[in-house]
Amino acid sequence: MAKGKGTKLIAQNKKAYHDYFIEETIQAGLSLVGTEVKSLRAGKCSLKESFIRMENGEAFVYNMHISPYEQGNIFNKDPLRPRRLLLHKSEIRKLTHESQAAGYTVVPLKVYFDRSLVKMDIALAKGKKLYDKRDTIAKNDMRRQAEKDFKIRNLTL
Repeated sequence: MAKGKGTKLIAQNKKAYHDYFIEETIQAGLSLVGTEVKSLRAGKCSLKESFIRMENGEAFVYNMHISPYEQGNIFNKDPLRPRRLLLHKSEIRKLTHESQAAGYTVVPLKVYFDRSLVKMDIALAKGKKLYDKRDTIAKNDMRRQAEKDFKIRNLTL
């Protein structure tokens, strides 16, 4: 990635697309310390088992694992500490109101660098039932098979 330009993906929560119907996505900033940013530049981040909770008019992401920076010594923080999300008050109010509806939750989707800033895409999502997951898997398998058949048919011509 060129310095100061473009975006660089750090981590992605693929399981969220499997477990939830994604209704709406919002870009949020992350409040981090210096050693955490250096560790993110090395790509050492995991969103597995992470979730977002609204508390006292603020949004926090929990269980997001950022590995300690090797040269960070005493400045390293706890890898699983709650990190504050930087959102507008209106966005927080909207997410709080909508996540209190039955079946809705707020989940992190991906963490990336937008130019030099660390950003996170979060989504308002509705949980899938087991039969919905099976249906999604079947549709993806059919789509992959159709693409494979199309590719084979075009190669033989």
